[in-house]
Amino acid sequence: MIERIYPNKKKLYFKFEQNEDDFFVEEQPITFSKKGSFLVLKIKKKNCDTWELIDRVAKYLRIYTNEIGYAGLKDKNATTIQYISIPKKYSKEIRNFRNKKIEVLDSYLHSSKLNIGDLKGNRFKINLYNVGFEELNHIQKLIKQISKKGMPNYFGYQRFGKDSSDNIEKAKELIHDDRLMKDRKVEKMLISAYQSTFFNEWLVERLNLDMENFKLLDGDIFYDIKNDKIFTPKSLNAKLIQDFENKYITPTGLLPGRKVFKATSEAGKIESKFDDAYIKEKGYRREAIVFPSDINCSYDKENKKCTLDFILPKGSYATVLIEYLANKNFNS
Repeated sequence: MIERIYPNKKKLYFKFEQNEDDFFVEEQPITFSKKGSFLVLKIKKKNCDTWELIDRVAKYLRIYTNEIGYAGLKDKNATTIQYISIPKKYSKEIRNFRNKKIEVLDSYLHSSKLNIGDLKGNRFKINLYNVGFEELNHIQKLIKQISKKGMPNYFGYQRFGKDSSDNIEKAKELIHDDRLMKDRKVEKMLISAYQSTFFNEWLVERLNLDMENFKLLDGDIFYDIKNDKIFTPKSLNAKLIQDFENKYITPTGLLPGRKVFKATSEAGKIESKFDDAYIKEKGYRREAIVFPSDINCSYDKENKKCTLDFILPKGSYATVLIEYLANKNFNS
């Protein structure tokens, strides 16, 4: 993983592990239409990633996996609540679905199949162990800072897979040597990881411009948080800076590819160093800074356990927030 830039210099050595007892995530869903030809299932699962969930449901209903929609990918080593959609005609069959890892909690009618991004965010509840009073005070101090200024929106280690270096090299071969893979899903995952490395490295450079606050530049492309849209201002001005401080907007970075807006002027000069014109997959823009909300910190003195409860925007990684607090990487 790349070396990351943090506003604090202190490293914390608490114990953090992803497992079904200490890592909980729940999707914050969109508003469902309550009518339509799709059935949205609220699913609780343990030690089961999204792909396994989809495979098991598809096998049970005897349908193709691409008939099942989902709003986001969720970790395997956790207890998670997420939403998937199936065609309404399987409403009766799914009532009898039983699995040790998977439980259907509720269902809702909806007008369309769920797609990636059809959620408002994710709520996390995470336990940290071996946290003394000094560490707890430092965590609480950083939480206040994060609540005010946000945090860098790095891609977490999960994005790159266990063999991250090998995966990036495989992606380069696919892109630059025009190689093809039989499994299109794996191919897309490798290229997505490759795109993400450019964003992470760009973010490090941008954070280096100012160690205390994210420095906005002429030519930056912004994300309007409330209206969920990207926009390009004519120039950097006082209102944009104030809107950023008020958490109305946030600057974005490039995931290289086709059909994507690119920064210009001063911001574009930096961004151009983290691009690859050979990538044929669609490009994206990602928020550079995100603002966690509803952050709460509770402490179990007897067990030296600190429990964090917070909401992150969709696409952001809870593990990155934990690494931010610890000022170190938890590669696992």
